[in-house]
Amino acid sequence: MLAIIGVSGSGKSTLLHILGTLDQPSAGEVHYGDINVFKQNDSELASFRNREIGFVFQFHYLLPEFTALENVMMPCLINGLSTARAREMSLDVLKRVGLEHRVEHRPGELSGGEQQRVAIARAVVLKPKVILADEPTGNLDLDTGASIVDLFMMLNKEYGITSVLVTHNQEITRRLNRRIRLSDGKIVDVN
Repeated sequence: MLAIIGVSGSGKSTLLHILGTLDQPSAGEVHYGDINVFKQNDSELASFRNREIGFVFQFHYLLPEFTALENVMMPCLINGLSTARAREMSLDVLKRVGLEHRVEHRPGELSGGEQQRVAIARAVVLKPKVILADEPTGNLDLDTGASIVDLFMMLNKEYGITSVLVTHNQEITRRLNRRIRLSDGKIVDVN
């Protein structure tokens, strides 16, 4: 459980996008295990991203015309799983995040915290090794934000998923194992 912290404009989101292979670094290399990720072609990189990394953003980016269940099923279907298997996996993870009673609701019918839990379920349905979260509690009240952090901690403990959270919230920062502070695009403190 890692927090990336720093003032606005310090490079937190840029670092997260590079770690998630959404942006390429201007210099250096990014290694994931034995893989130099940016040596892969676009198709390999997309497959790697879908298989190994889950993304959660400040704005949930749920598709409004689909139900919570259908939104969570999307990564499974993109990965080539059958509709039945995608449904089974998605129902299981929605239950794990406490939304089994809301699976047929569209995003507009869900609270902000419920929408964020659907986004987290979508990010973890394929059991990636890493979740990258950019201000996942930024639009939520304190109690709902704390429950979202609890959810990340549960996923870390039960599924072994590493979570990297960009946050300004000091309460979240204190709850996580490690912290990296950025300033002007450089790591200035690690603890």
